[in-house]
Amino acid sequence: MFPSLLNARDLGGNPTTDGSVTKRRSLLRADDLAQLSPDGLEALADYGIETVLDLRWPEEIAAAPSPVPRLLPAVRYLSVSLLADGPAEWIARGGVCAKERWKCTVLERLQPQVREALAAIAAAGPGPLLFHCVAGKDRTGVIAALLLALADVAPEAIAADYAVSAGNLRDAYLSRYPDADPAAIVEFLRCPEQSVHNMLEYLDDAGGIRAYLGGIGLDAAEITRLRARLR
Repeated sequence: MFPSLLNARDLGGNPTTDGSVTKRRSLLRADDLAQLSPDGLEALADYGIETVLDLRWPEEIAAAPSPVPRLLPAVRYLSVSLLADGPAEWIARGGVCAKERWKCTVLERLQPQVREALAAIAAAGPGPLLFHCVAGKDRTGVIAALLLALADVAPEAIAADYAVSAGNLRDAYLSRYPDADPAAIVEFLRCPEQSVHNMLEYLDDAGGIRAYLGGIGLDAAEITRLRARLR
């Protein structure tokens, strides 16, 4: 889709529980835009991306700045650090956990950050919006899963959207880190579908996706705008 990115895709075209599909060219997910080649940046502009939401830690942004503010000034660039203020704080909040429970941990312990990220999406203009982290699988994945759940996407489709990241990244990461243990890389990239099903069960226990979003501070108008991005 965008040259040099490994894990970019449109959230449109996913099947919903009422037999419809989600809207295309509205919300996109991706890995780190700092990787973009000149051709990739041109493709991003040609696609009509209006807003970019960067979910990385500040130190990650400092080490690999996004090219968007400098080279695509017409695109609105936003930054929300989803996993607290940095890795130490994230670990202190229980971020080291089984992958199958990771999304639930985020929803339980980082509600202000989840609210801030979703509020930014709700407040954005109507044009295509792309959100990303580094690999585009976990931080990006939990926001994608929430948006797809709010759009009533079938649970198996939400789970499949998360799981596909592992295959998208595998070969490139194995080549990128030739001195690392291949098994460790494969485990790092693993995106178990059960993580999504556990998240959906957590939301059901909270009274449903709308009740969860309202409980973390999003108002009814924001929730409506978020759903309208995909329906």
